[in-house]
This record gives sequence, structure tokens and C-alpha cells, in this order.
Amino acid sequence: MTLQIVAGTANRALAGSVASMLGIEPAAAVVERFPDGELRPVVDGLGGADVYLVQPTGPPVNEHVMELLLLVDACRRAGAARITAVMPYFGYARQDRRGRAGQAIGVHVVANALASAGMWRLIVVDPHTVALEAICAVPAEMLTAVPVLSQALGEQVRDGTVVVAPDLGAVKLAEHYGRLLSRPVAVVRKTRLSGTSVIAEELVGDVRDRPVVIVDDMISTGGTIEAAAEVVADHGAAPEIIVVATHGLFVESAAKRLGRATIQRVLVTDTVAQPTRPEMPLSVCSVAPLLADAIRRLHRDEPLDDLLARA
Repeated sequence: MTLQIVAGTANRALAGSVASMLGIEPAAAVVERFPDGELRPVVDGLGGADVYLVQPTGPPVNEHVMELLLLVDACRRAGAARITAVMPYFGYARQDRRGRAGQAIGVHVVANALASAGMWRLIVVDPHTVALEAICAVPAEMLTAVPVLSQALGEQVRDGTVVVAPDLGAVKLAEHYGRLLSRPVAVVRKTRLSGTSVIAEELVGDVRDRPVVIVDDMISTGGTIEAAAEVVADHGAAPEIIVVATHGLFVESAAKRLGRATIQRVLVTDTVAQPTRPEMPLSVCSVAPLLADAIRRLHRDEPLDDLLARA
């Protein structure tokens, strides 16, 4: 089977970089749009191919999910032998359990819809839920960008630096960073009041007079990070606060919110396309080499063990 990369519209630059690293050109794909907003993707030249469809489902999430579903179907109807959805960011992954009766489990619905459309396999990067592999009806390869981000931090991590988890859900992630950077870990305990409002209540660990690196899998509104930055500052941390996350959504006023906080640098990847954000000190490192490596190995039926996220 020949290897083919198909790019959705959510992050064409990332798809192009992945294809270039694999030494191929992206397959011809056009997403037509009707006046009422309906999407009609058209792809060509995929007969018998091993297709990797690159389409993160960041904001606007619903539109990008719908486009991905239609692209999977288009690839299937174009004769693709295998279709792997490459979703560096998986929208709806936060909806992995019910908080009350009558609540939908969004990640289950989206994963099943993709499988029904013809997806043969899924590639994601640092999904919000570790249960994704169990939820998905097809094989799910859960890669991690933590080594990439740790390396990108470079000399920014000085002696005495403490890795901080902004909530209990990020503890294992912080421990992973701590192992790679050989740094101790502290944990903030928070209470979420709403989708945009968070109260951080206490800190477990010593950050006094020490630089900190706050880590999370994603930044959405910035509320969790802002609250964590305030807590470590109140506990006497040095002013050199660095924030690291795989997925930078930066919705609503997140960029301005983080720009006002005492944060020296915000480091994210390009799992979601990143426009210029002058409101905050943003750095972006690419996951294209990680995705290209994974795609190359999967195409050759080689293992991904050292690239995978660990629960």
C-alpha cells in the first residue's frame, strides 16, 4: 500500500510539515462549503492507499468534528484501503463520564461516529482522558508530547525549579515532567465554580524562592493556570513562572488573562493551529516530527512503544 497524507482545514500547516518529513506531498483534498454552511469534502487518488487524515478538532470543535467525519467517508469512497484519523487534539475528550443523570458522554459519541464513518485507527496526542483507548471501537494510539516539550524547555529550567500540577488531575503528568527534568513536584488543589471560574485553595509542596513550571495537558480559558500561578506566587515562588501544555486552545479571553499574570513564558505545541498572540509570551514547538515518526512506523507495521503516553 502506498502512504498518503490527507489534510483537513483545521491545521493544514501541521499536515504539510508531516507530509514533508515523510517525503511525500499531501493528497488532493478540497472542502467545499455550501451557502448554508454544509461541508462537502472531495478527495482524489486514494485507491488502495494507507491514508493518514490529519485533522485536530480544536475550536470551532463541532465544525472540525463534522468535517473530519465527512473526510473519513470521502476517503473510504475514494477507495482507501486503511484510514487512520490523526487527531493531535481530540475535541470532546473531556466528556468521558457523566456528572449527572441524562448527560451525554461526548467522547464515546464522537469515537463511535468516526468508527462508523470508516476510521480504521486513531492517533491522538496527550488526550484529556486516559480511558480513550478503552472507549474507542478501533485501535487508538495515544502519543505523548511531554518529551518534546521537556526538551524545548532547555535551559529555562534552572537549578531549584519545581514542577507544579495545577490540579489533582494533572499529578501524573507533572510526575512525568518531573522525571524527565529531574525536578521535584508540587500540587495545587482547586475547586471549579464554572467553565471559566476556578478557585485554587492550597499548595502541597515547597516553592518558596524557587522558579516553577506549571504543567497541564491543555489550556482552554486559562482559568486553572491563572489560579495556580496566583497560588504559587502567594507561597513565595520566584517570579520566573513558566507554563507548559500540549494543547493551547486559548478560548475567550485566555491570552489576555495569561498575559496579565506573572508568567514569563507559555509553551505549547501546534496540535492546534496557533495564530500570533501578542497579548502573552507564547512559544510554540511542533509535534510534526512526533506524528511523522508514528505514521512512518505504523505504515511499516513497527511498534510505537517509546512514543506512547503512559497512564
